[in-house]
Amino acid sequence: MASPSQASLLLQKQLKDLCKNPVDGFSAGLVDESNLFEWSVTIIGPPDTLYDGGFFNAIMTFPPNYPNSPPTVRFTSEVWHPNVYPDGKVCISILHPPGDDPNGYELASERWTPVHTVESIVLSIISMLSSPNDESPANVEAAKEWRDRREEFKKKVGRCVRKSQEVM
Repeated sequence: MASPSQASLLLQKQLKDLCKNPVDGFSAGLVDESNLFEWSVTIIGPPDTLYDGGFFNAIMTFPPNYPNSPPTVRFTSEVWHPNVYPDGKVCISILHPPGDDPNGYELASERWTPVHTVESIVLSIISMLSSPNDESPANVEAAKEWRDRREEFKKKVGRCVRKSQEVM
């Protein structure tokens, strides 16, 4: 079990690493300098996807026992996507608690493990934007549109991209 000080040290190290070696596709920093457990992330819509050109803001909140438990990630920008709940919370396997899936949809190996970093989490979210998983959607309406009414889906995503550009 990681103590809060171990979690703090690990988060400090990850923040320092990202500041020294920025990663293409996103930026990350603390929401408030006094709280290492809440990060602000801006994801740049991946090139050659429907989200290309967008700037999507999210809050990543780490539990006190990080890295033994995953953070939560919630977009504060509007994002229309099958794997993003209407409230903005991101639903991808690596953010699900470690161990066996009580619903039997995911293998334990697909779920959270303490080797994940802020970088690997955000890169997984960027990958999610590029290729939605409509098999177990967080946003059922977006998943239905993705499958059955692709043009409507594209229009909604386009509106989200334009809206995100206005905020920047």
